[in-house]
Amino acid sequence: MDRQKGRPRLREQVREVIRLNHYSIRTEKSYWYWIRYFIRFNQMRHPGEMGANEVRDFLTWLAVHRNVAAATQNQALNALVFLYDKVLNQPLGEIGDTVRATKPARLPVVLKHAEAMAIINRLESPHREIVSLLYGAGLRISEAVRLRIKDIDFETSVITVRDGKGGKDRTTLLPETLRDMLRSRINSIHQHWKGQEDYYAFPVTLPFALSRKYPNAGTSFVWQWLFPSHGLCRDGQGKAVRHHLHMSAVRKAVKQSVHESGIQKPVGCHTFRHTFATELLRRGSDIRTVQELLGHSDIRTTQIYTHVLGQGFAGVSSPLG
Repeated sequence: MDRQKGRPRLREQVREVIRLNHYSIRTEKSYWYWIRYFIRFNQMRHPGEMGANEVRDFLTWLAVHRNVAAATQNQALNALVFLYDKVLNQPLGEIGDTVRATKPARLPVVLKHAEAMAIINRLESPHREIVSLLYGAGLRISEAVRLRIKDIDFETSVITVRDGKGGKDRTTLLPETLRDMLRSRINSIHQHWKGQEDYYAFPVTLPFALSRKYPNAGTSFVWQWLFPSHGLCRDGQGKAVRHHLHMSAVRKAVKQSVHESGIQKPVGCHTFRHTFATELLRRGSDIRTVQELLGHSDIRTTQIYTHVLGQGFAGVSSPLG
């Protein structure tokens, strides 16, 4: 129990409120990381004994002494605002002047189409299909590995991304060249699902309280992972469940493929999403459509790709010609 008034420990309080608000597991892990960091920075004092002054000092320390990027400092701020507002019911209000971290503007690394395909073609299944979705549909690696059978609609050529960044759902296009590959994968999963009793003994993990609302969803075919892990894992209650392929396995495969291809660029999984956006704009797609496919809330985030293409100057040309 928490030392404050016999309440549950702070970790359990944070987890309960996050899940009540349907935040993603990634957000939960990130928020708790910064909350714990904040507590340790203040010599293990309970956040309920602190407030805006301590938060301001912590954020300033991150910028000045840890030299964190602006996005990192904002993430820490969001976690602490959530803690005080939603968990402790002690809104911070105005925290005063904080040294803001600055991040130099940098253009994302993108690949040429031939380079992207050279890397993809060296990958084996299921990594090839996953990275093809990053490049062909603009998915994040976390979104690709969490796809379920029901998220692929062959009739409309649409992929539905559930609980993407910011907890949002969106749709994106299903590349024509991936249809047969994904159909074959789904058929293979169906054969295993239909013929093995342990699919009923060990259901797939489900978001939030869905398993209580729909007790049979975890064993139904449409809820199966498109890219399942080879083994079982344990859920929060210690039960053996089926989970999706881990992102680290895909990253490792991409790193090896990049090395084998001889491409001298700092390429990671997210590079394929950058390349997806850049290629669409290069081929004449409307920037608003690209924004929607990527799931960007702000058009300015998408506009960075016009600068990658050298089209960010509104038609202005050099006087040198």
